[in-house]
Formats: sequence, C-alpha cells, structure tokens
Amino acid sequence: MKINDLLHKVYGTTPNDGNLQPKEALAYGIAGFGQNFICTIIGSYLTIFLTDALLFGADGVTIGSVAGSMAVAYLMLGTRIFDAFNDPIMGSIVDRTRTKWGKCRPYLKWMAIPIAIMTIACFLPIFQAKASTSFVIVGIIYVLWSVAYTVADVPYWGLSTCMTNDTVVRGNLLTVTRLLCTLGAGIVTVFVPIITNAVTAKYKYTANDIEQIMADKGVTAEVAQGFIGTVIKGQELANADTLKWTYFIAAVVLVVVAVPMFFYGFKHTKERFTADDNPPSLGHNLKLLFKNKELLLIVISGILGGARMVYTYTGGLYFAKYVLQNEGMYSVITLLVVPGGLVASLLVPWMSKKFTKKWAYIAVHIFGGLVMGVMYFVGYDAPWKLVVCAIALVLLGIPQGVNNIITYAMIGDTVDYLEWKTGERGEGICFAMQTLINKIGMAVGAFIGVISFAAAGIDAETGFISQEGAQTLWNMLVLSGVISMFACAVPMFFYTITEKRQAEMVKEIAARKK
Repeated sequence: MKINDLLHKVYGTTPNDGNLQPKEALAYGIAGFGQNFICTIIGSYLTIFLTDALLFGADGVTIGSVAGSMAVAYLMLGTRIFDAFNDPIMGSIVDRTRTKWGKCRPYLKWMAIPIAIMTIACFLPIFQAKASTSFVIVGIIYVLWSVAYTVADVPYWGLSTCMTNDTVVRGNLLTVTRLLCTLGAGIVTVFVPIITNAVTAKYKYTANDIEQIMADKGVTAEVAQGFIGTVIKGQELANADTLKWTYFIAAVVLVVVAVPMFFYGFKHTKERFTADDNPPSLGHNLKLLFKNKELLLIVISGILGGARMVYTYTGGLYFAKYVLQNEGMYSVITLLVVPGGLVASLLVPWMSKKFTKKWAYIAVHIFGGLVMGVMYFVGYDAPWKLVVCAIALVLLGIPQGVNNIITYAMIGDTVDYLEWKTGERGEGICFAMQTLINKIGMAVGAFIGVISFAAAGIDAETGFISQEGAQTLWNMLVLSGVISMFACAVPMFFYTITEKRQAEMVKEIAARKK
C-alpha cells in the first residue's frame, strides 16, 4: 500500500475530491507539534524555573509579605485564569477576521515570531535569584506570553472546523493531531528533566557522601537521608545559575525548531467552511455561547477536570526531584503515560462508533478515578508499591489520551449544533472554550503543584523534605486527581449530541443553504 493511500485510510479522506487531503492534515498536525514544544516548556518548567532557579521556593524568601512559593502559585493561577477568560474575546476576534487567507490560518503566520520572543524572554538568564524585581519582570513577561499564545492557539483549533465539516474525518484529523501534540509535549517533558538533572548532579550529595555524613556526624540513616539531593553548602547560587542557563538554552532550541512548523502549517492548510456574513460582535458571540448548551456542558466538565492530571505538571516534577531524589524520574513518570495514550488513540474511533463520544468520555474518566484511588491507598514507600503505581500510570494514559482527542471532536460537533440551531457557526468562540479549558487545567495543575510544594515544607535551596512532607505532597497530588476524574464525568451525562444526530444536523444545514 502506498503511503498516500495509507494516509487517506487513516484520515478517512477521499483522493482528489476537493475536500481535506492528507498533506494538508499532516501540515495541521505539524503546526500543533511545534506549538506544543513552546507550550510545554512554559507550562511545565516556568514554575520550577521560578522556585528552583530563581529560588523563590527557598526558605524565608518573600515577595512583599507573601512567601516566595505562594507568590509563584498565585502568579501561575492568576495569569492562567486571566488568560483563559481572554479566550472568548480572541474567539470573537477570530470570528470577525476576514483576510485572503481565511479567518483562522493567518494567526499562525502573524504570531509565530512574537510567541518565540516572549518564550525566550521568560527564561532570560539575567534574572537574579531571590530578587523581587526579577519575579515581577518574569510575571509581566509571562502575562504578555499568555496573551500572545492565546492569539495563535484559539484560531489554530478553530481551523479544524474550517477545514472539514465531516465529523468522522474531523475526528480522525484531531486524533492524529492530538497524537502529534502529545508527542511534541512528551519530547520536552522527557528530555528537559534528564538534562537538568545531569547538569546539576555535581552540586548534589551522592550515596557515598551520605554514608560519610552518617560516619562523621554520628547521625541516623533517617537524618542523613534528609540530605539526599541537597545542594552542597556554599554552592546554592551556582546550582541555581546552572539551572537558569539550562532552561534558557532549552527554550532557545525549542523555539528555533518550533517556529518553522507554525509557518508550514499556515502555508499548507486551507479553509473551506467559513461564514461570509457580517462578522459578529463580542456581545453577540457571548450570546451565541450561552445558546450552545452542549458546549457549556463540555466547558463545565473541563473546569471540574482541571486537576485530573496534576501529577504530569509541576507537582509531579517536584515529587520526582525531592521525594524520589532524581528529577530525571519525572521523565519516567511521563513516559509511563505514553503507552496508554497510544492505546487511547486507537480506541477513540472505535469507542466513538460503538458507544458514542459521550459515553466513551464518561467511561474513561470513571475508570481513571478508580485507578487513581488505588494509587492513593497503595502509596509509594516500597518497591512493590512503586510497581503498582507504574502500572496505574500506564492505565491513566487511557483517560488522558481519550480526553485530549475526543474533547476537540466534541467541540467540533457543537459548532455544527450551533449552526443548526442559530444559523451561525462561531468556530472562534466555540474553540476558545477548549483553550479556556486547557488553560484552567494548566493553572490548576501549576497552582496545586506549588501549593503542595509549600505544604510539604520543601526548601528549594537545600532540597530537604521530611517524611511527613513527602506524604503530604503525595496526598495532595493524587487525591486532587481522584476527585477531579469523577467530577468531570458528571456534566456529560446531560450531553445529547450523538454521531447520528450530528450527521443529521449537517444534512439539514446543507439543505437550508441550497
């Protein structure tokens, strides 16, 4: 079988029929692949850059009257929520955009360079450890980055509904695209901790050092264990400086690789289904949003599910670095989720056809809540328990993968629902809700991670964490996921769009236009 024939089969497209073709679908996915390089370096590592490289997680560091770690938590939460509620505004701007390239595509071209500049600026190595002014400057840059990223992200996902209105083809398009996005995020998530762990190893005690401490000072193994992974006295700032430069270089490399992918996606995609009527105002778009009850159910579900994968955000990295004493283990945690995500990508088309997207979504999140419940009661403080948790992480890749793929397809269906109900598509405002969900998830993930960091009593300067602190960190990361998994399934019981109903709506819309 030729590659092109295989791709037609994967995407469900028809050769030379004037509609979506594999080359275009791949270009769309490549843009998402590059986009996730940038999103992940910010979403997963800016927080730890602030706490561990700029040392706002160190004991006694404050911003004004607020502890440094809590200031970081509030910055992450506040910026992301502010940015999330910018998404409807951006969605309305997209719906009002009229250019020779379409309404969504041009933003891939226009915003690639501004996003690149803001991403690098967030990790500038000139910032001084523990300096409040550095915290304020990074915070301002982060807010500007968030706005710039929104300007590209909302139209990027809205573009999928402009490329095709076939729910099966669009579902396949988004399935492959989410796989590429996950791959892009996974590359960053896996390799950056390995690199940072390697370059800072010289500042940490080894097992031999611990034994020597026990012998020299006459302390117990438990006391000596508290020093594992700590920075050698007198070299704290050298360690932080090394981290600053490592994150900066990583950001530069990822941006250089990602930016051409934005332009490739712009050049090789095409908009086929866009409204030609008068562009709607923001107020009108917000009214449309509240007429789309099916979309609102997805939004509520997404907000309730904001903490379901918190262990893949900053909290998981803190757990690996301070409890497992090797931040490279964060790469293992994220890699364990990958097989389940790959299984999910194969399951989604079958589950959607067999059970509908709605019931597939509900089932996998209930399953995920049960798996995390097992993790919580088993714990982590023995080798066999870590094996159980590793198996659980593989299984948790299934709800994570299904959610990443199926939510976009469901929102695409709500665009058709809105057009069927009101005569207006509103791709921008509808897919702005998906980016809003994503950003709230990132905000919650970062916030819980840093709150857990503070509650566990971790000192980023010494790396010390007590056994009670380690248990607190574990409880907060896992229990928040259990609650979130179950909670996000509840609104979807009221969702009514089925594959059959969507096809009927598309036919009725086409008949009206004739």
